[in-house]
Amino acid sequence: MPHRRSAFFVSDRTGITAEAMGSTLLTQFDMQEFKRETIPYIDTVEKAAEVAQKICTRAASDHHRPLLFTSIINPEVRAHLKLDCALSIDFFESFIGQIENELGQKAAQTIGKAHGLINEERYDHRIEAVNFSLNHDDGIKLKDLEEADVILVGVSRSGKTPTCLYLALQYGIKAANYPLTPEDLGCPTLPKSLLPYRNKIFGLTIDPLRLHNIRSERRRDSTYASMENCRSEVNEAESMFRQHAIPFISTTHKSIEEISTTILHKAGLSRRF
Repeated sequence: MPHRRSAFFVSDRTGITAEAMGSTLLTQFDMQEFKRETIPYIDTVEKAAEVAQKICTRAASDHHRPLLFTSIINPEVRAHLKLDCALSIDFFESFIGQIENELGQKAAQTIGKAHGLINEERYDHRIEAVNFSLNHDDGIKLKDLEEADVILVGVSRSGKTPTCLYLALQYGIKAANYPLTPEDLGCPTLPKSLLPYRNKIFGLTIDPLRLHNIRSERRRDSTYASMENCRSEVNEAESMFRQHAIPFISTTHKSIEEISTTILHKAGLSRRF
């Protein structure tokens, strides 16, 4: 295994952009282990100088140059993070100039455009979607389902809740979810409460062995977590989806991001803010 390398993500705001873009690049080097650190709100020359000193100190102790990913608007602040002791990758400097040339106009140079509270109406819509998903989690509240953009249906622990919250937070999608109980699975029809919303339903399934392992972490040696029960529930849920022509995907080997993107694409949904 190669020596563990330090990777810094530095930004004048939250650091989400630098971390996301930098981490995406680092995924292509799976034989290398990285020690990652995100440093947000570096918006003055003084703060940048402190960070520069920290990175150069790390380089000396690691005996390897750290990787430095930055997303900083102010050119004076950026200048203090062009370091010989690190490989510096400046996302704004790399791309802004090309876009300015293509559009024939200068960038606004405004901090916080990507993740700041720029448009209160859009922000409120996102929060409303999150609250809707929280209030309609695990079939807790079956009222107001006509407001849902999508209703995720699947057996317990198949990934419904985190997917709903991601859809709400990242896309402003009002996502409700409904867990299929043994009583639901024993009936030939869809759960009665979901029948009026048949066209909003999207199914989630999962490999029975994976489900068994997840459930065993919570209720080991229970009927709920048994391999036999997991296999039976998954088979019946998938049979229900096929019988009623409900689109569904397996969450077994997919991240929350991949699951959400697939649902958006297959359900014909788009970002709401």
